[in-house]
Amino acid sequence: MAREDKVTAVADLTERFQSSAGAVLTEYRGLSVAQLGELRRSLGDHATFAVVKNTLTKIAATDAGVAQELTDMLTGPSAIAFVQGDVVEAAKGLRDFSRTNPFLVIKGGVLDGKVMTPGEIVKLADLEPREVLLAKLAGAMKASMSGAAATFAALPSQMARLVAALEQKRASEAPAGAEAEDAAPAEAEDALPAEAQDAAPAEDGADGQEAGEAADGSAEQDG
Repeated sequence: MAREDKVTAVADLTERFQSSAGAVLTEYRGLSVAQLGELRRSLGDHATFAVVKNTLTKIAATDAGVAQELTDMLTGPSAIAFVQGDVVEAAKGLRDFSRTNPFLVIKGGVLDGKVMTPGEIVKLADLEPREVLLAKLAGAMKASMSGAAATFAALPSQMARLVAALEQKRASEAPAGAEAEDAAPAEAEDALPAEAQDAAPAEDGADGQEAGEAADGSAEQDG
């Protein structure tokens, strides 16, 4: 490969690493050209599949900042699935193709800067598609919002019942308190005249006694 072609190839790989959501490294030894075409078609719009040279890919991975994650995987005949769409769908395509074509070996990959083992990629393929997960999340959020709306709608009626209960309790306690307040002034009024009547004769007796003593004193002086 000419130097200019190598530079172009490295630049293209670097751009793919940087613009892709993930990259899955595979070994394609034993696969025919027809089988590789079938694999590319099975990935659809979710990923592109390219046979790469390890030396150039290592340079591109270094330029893209993912060399540490990929260097150990770049051994033997290598091909990379660069994922642009749903990572789960791309993982499903690779897994399903490898089941019917054992020559395709998944060696690992990188997803959002995180290294993934072959086992993790297979587990990723077992997940539900992104659209299904989003639909379930939207349904859960809708159910939560409906529950919250029902709670808020019930608050006014609950407050009304609480206020009515408080008013009823206050009304049932009010007569007993009112009778006690009315009875106290009446008792005070009844007690006041009686004390006044008891006190009046005592004062009259004292005045008479003092008058008698004064009269006796006058008589003795006259004698």
